[in-house]
This record gives sequence, C-alpha cells and structure tokens, in this order.
Amino acid sequence: MTLSRPVGYRSAPDGTHPPLDHPDYRSTAPRAPSQPPIVLPHRLTEVTGPLLAGERIGERDHDLTTQHDGEALGQRIVVFGRVCDSDGRAVPDTLVEIWQANAAGRYAHPGDNWSAPLDPNFTGGGRVVTDSAGNYSFTTIKPGAYPWSNHHNAWRPSHIHFSLFGRAFTQRLVTQMYFPDDPLFAQDPIFNSVPDPKARQRLISTFDLAATRPGWALAYRFDIVLRGREQTPFEEPHD
Repeated sequence: MTLSRPVGYRSAPDGTHPPLDHPDYRSTAPRAPSQPPIVLPHRLTEVTGPLLAGERIGERDHDLTTQHDGEALGQRIVVFGRVCDSDGRAVPDTLVEIWQANAAGRYAHPGDNWSAPLDPNFTGGGRVVTDSAGNYSFTTIKPGAYPWSNHHNAWRPSHIHFSLFGRAFTQRLVTQMYFPDDPLFAQDPIFNSVPDPKARQRLISTFDLAATRPGWALAYRFDIVLRGREQTPFEEPHD
C-alpha cells in the first residue's frame, strides 16, 4: 500500500474489482459518482499520520470471543492468513481490522433492527497488526446469514468485513471474506458484483483442518494480495 506506483507494478486485470455502480446492488445507484473523480494532492498530515502501530492494539482485540465478561455464542473459528504484494513478499506492520454480524446474523449496531437476537458478549469488531512475515490471526464466531431489502427474499451469505491500512488513512483497502460452499452465493449481488469468476473465488476462505484448535475452534485461511494478477478484490479500485 504505497503512495506511488513501484517499479514492476502489475495492475489487476479488468474485472477484478466491482464497479461503483452495480444495478443488481440497488444502493450503489444513489451512491455511485456521476462525474469523473477529482484527484486531490496528499498533504503532509495525510501521508504521515495517524500512526497505526501496534501500541493501538488492545489486549483482546485479536479475540472477539473474550472481549466481554461472558462467553460469546456460536461456532468458534480462527480466521488467519498472510498479507502480501504481487510478488509474494510479506507486507508487515499493516493494521488489519474486521467487523461482522453475530452467530444469529445481527450486527451490534443501532442501525440493525432485524429481529434476530443480540449477543451481549459479542460486539463483532477486532484489530491486529501483521507480523514481520505478513501474518495475522483472529479468533471469532462464525457469522450468520441475514436478510436485507435489496430484492425479494434477499439474504447475505455469511461474511466478515476486512479493512487494511498502510501508513495512513489514505492507504485504506476494504474487502469481504466469505466461507466455502455457501448456498447463498448465487443470489447475492455484492459477491457477484466482482465480474471475474476467478477473482470472486479469491474472496472465499479455505477451511484448514491443520490449523483448527482441537475441541475448541475450526479454522479458515484467507490470504490477502494487495496488487497484481492475483489481487484480492476490494470495494474501491485503486491505482
């Protein structure tokens, strides 16, 4: 996540990122820009701050199941992976944040008024910083599917939102991680807004039996590639 294009940079092929206006995803219509973007120069405060280092990480930020007094409800899972560039080189010291619905498919947010129960011991937010090898890991609860009003009988597949920061807020990337073999993929316009079928597959995590915690939690691997032909699809295409 650098501000300038490095030597040897390989851009993502057409179809990797979703368009800003995707007709099947109805809320993109009023949000998508109707005029060409105006590029503003980055100033010193934007390219040097804020500091997103490890000291901003709380003791339990990596474990969403232990952030409250009681035990979170649902299937415990480990979500882990590696952040790398197009050449497979590790991207260390990157702030990775996640947010998600609980096991019943409800967010701990005042805007979510679905009748599914809230879990007082699960608020669905976590953060870590990648290590020197670009690795990250979270312990959490597998989120449930939930209905939404995009079309008749619309349901979102189980997913976890990811946000990655470089050295400043101007270097933020956002994506979603899905789970293997979800029956709701075919009718979800957000998942299918990524035009390239191969790129869509890069949004799906891989079940990893070797990484499970016996008797405790299942494990899913989700590697994130920031640039190049194998780039992970992001919500906002970038240069």
